[in-house]
Order: sequence, then structure tokens, then C-alpha cells
Amino acid sequence: MINVLKGMKDRYFDDVKKYDFIVDTAKKVFTKYGFERIITPILEETELFRRSVGDETDVVSKEMYDFKDKGERNVTLRPEGTAGVVRAYLEAGLHKSDPVVKWFYNGPMYRYEAPQKGRYREFHQIGAEIFGIRSPYLDAEVIKMGCEFLEKLGITGLTVELNSLGNLESRKKYIDDLKEFMAQRLDKLSEDSKKRYEKNPLRALDSKDKGDQEQFKDAPKLYDYLDEESKKYFEDTKRYLEILGVKYVENPKLVRGLDYYSDTVFEIKSDKLGAQATVLAGGRYDRLLEILDNVKIPAIGFAAGMERAAMLMDESLLEQKEEKIYVVYFDETKEYFIKTVEELRKKGIKVNFDYNPKSFSAQMKKANKINAEYVLILGEEEQKENVVTLKRFSTGEQEKYNLKEVIEILNK
Repeated sequence: MINVLKGMKDRYFDDVKKYDFIVDTAKKVFTKYGFERIITPILEETELFRRSVGDETDVVSKEMYDFKDKGERNVTLRPEGTAGVVRAYLEAGLHKSDPVVKWFYNGPMYRYEAPQKGRYREFHQIGAEIFGIRSPYLDAEVIKMGCEFLEKLGITGLTVELNSLGNLESRKKYIDDLKEFMAQRLDKLSEDSKKRYEKNPLRALDSKDKGDQEQFKDAPKLYDYLDEESKKYFEDTKRYLEILGVKYVENPKLVRGLDYYSDTVFEIKSDKLGAQATVLAGGRYDRLLEILDNVKIPAIGFAAGMERAAMLMDESLLEQKEEKIYVVYFDETKEYFIKTVEELRKKGIKVNFDYNPKSFSAQMKKANKINAEYVLILGEEEQKENVVTLKRFSTGEQEKYNLKEVIEILNK
């Protein structure tokens, strides 16, 4: 017996219904805000992620599924969606012709990490990216769109956390002071935070270790280091969020820890997920396109984990309101049944039936089992008269109709 790989998962029945509903909901919400869908490859050059995500991150140094293909090229199963979308934007030369682009995507991502609740080694994300606009109102609108998307899934208990990373110049002085602060407490910090002290001290602020959290209570606050332009940008973003009716809390320890992020960063968290509380996260990354291709184009985006969204969504939204239809027939009327079902399907009507029909009572039991609203009976008498007996299961009422009349009734 060959089993699914660790950290991977087969998805069927209700899992697939949830995924389809999440994707359909995203499409409805995002297109309303002017987004179009993009589909990028699952496999990309490894260098794309080394340059965008960063060699110093756990994602690149430990978690990527990277290998050499048959052409001896270094390739990687994508660990996140933004880099591929940015690469597509640059490769298409859109920054030269029509720099303002709004794209959304969905699909599988891969990270070789310890599986946890709501997260697998193959996981799925829905994301949105906007290129060519730097505006605090856009930042607020993107956060509003993320909230609306999660709310349409029936997810409750959500909190928007917000922070500003300012610009690169603001952060340099802050990082120097943060490292000095950490150096005085290094022996009390977790091993992860000690590593981050050397490579990426901002990320240490986001540590989930309780001991680290205690040590960082009095850490310097990045906001105090922001220049006037960065502070104004942040204050304007908050003002627009309030106008849009988005409630938020400021979290000075919310960071991304990569040099290309700037200004607005945000997370939408659920109170129902414990330590792994983030459902959707994003931020402004005005420097990423410059890092990848020396192109100065502003950008902002977010991504949401579909597995976590599926855990939290209101499953009652999945209940189909369609009236189920069951077709009863017999060996003697099989050809009549086939022709009838074919016509029903041509008109977009979904039907249920038994491929190996037994007695009338056995078929009616199956109709009852699926909670059929209508039963279409195709017996020898119906075949001779070229009609269908339509029975409303809930009331027991039944009458003969020609097929055109049956289609009209069912389509109503």
C-alpha cells in the first residue's frame, strides 16, 4: 500500500466543496475591486526565491523543495505566491507600458516544514497583488478587501493588526538600536532569536516564545524612528481605514523582516486558531521590483491560507439550495431513460439515478436517502405515451407531463 507523503493531503467531498467556495468567494470579492486572475507556474528558478524571499530566511535556507531538473537547472516548487507574480509582471514588461496592474491568484505552495494544525507541506494560498500605485488609501482599501473576503466566508472573531515599517533609512537606525537592546539580553533569548539577532533582528520581535515576549516588552518602538513622511503615510492609512469602517489595533511588533517591505504591514488574525492565529497577511513591498530587476515600481499585496480559512469558515454556506432530482427507470425503459437524461443535462439540470436499477421501492428508498425534491418516473406506460411522471417527493403529488413541460417546471 502506497500512502500519501507526510505533510500532503488528499482532498475530496466536503474539502473540495470548501475550496471551491473559497475560490469562488475570492473571485466575486476581488473582481469587484478591479482585480483579474493570474495563473503562474508551480515551478520556478530557485534564484527567484533566493533574491526575493532571502537566503537568510528559514523558507529559503531550510524549507524549500529545490532540486536540479534534467537540464541541470536549479528549480524550486514555489514556497509562496508573490515572487512568481512579480516575475510575471516584470517579464511581460508591464512596468514599461501599463504599470498599474491588479492581479489575484490561488494555488498550491510547498514548504518542507513540520506539519501543524491548518498547515501542511503542500498548502494552498489565495493572494492579491497591486503594482504601480503608492497610496495610503490603496493600502486601506486592500485591507478592507481582505476583511470583506474573510467575512463573506462567514469567518468571525477576526482582528486586524497594523504596523508601519517606514522606509529603509528609518529602519537602519532602528535595527542598530534593536541589536544593541538584544545584545544586552542575548543569554535570555531563545535559540531562534539568537540566530535572528545575527541575520534578521526584526523577525525576533515576532517570536512566539513566551520568554522572548517578556524580554521584548521594553524594546524600542519602530514608530519612534520613522521620518515625517513615513509617519504621515501611516497616519493617513489609519484615517482611511476608519473612513472605510475597518477596526484595527496597532501592533508595534508586527514585522516582515525583509528589506524590501516598507510602510504598511498587516495581519488579520482569528481568535479560534491558538498560536497560529494569522489567516491573512500582507504589506507594501515597494523595493522588491527594484531588487529583482532594478525597476522602481511600488506594490502591495496579501495572501491567505486556504486550509486555515477552510477550518474557520461557516460550513452552512456550503449547503446547496438546488432541489435534488432522482430518476426512476427499469431495464425495459433504459433507452427511453438515456434519451430523457441526455435532454435534461443539455438544459443544465442535474439528475441522480442508479446505474443498476432494482425494484421501484428500492429506487424510491434511494431517492429518499438523498432528500430528493422531485422523482421522475420512467416506466413502460410513460415510455409508450412519451411522457414523464413527475412526483413531488415531499407531498406525494404526481402528474404526467411531456418532457418540455418537465424541464420548464424543474428550471423554475
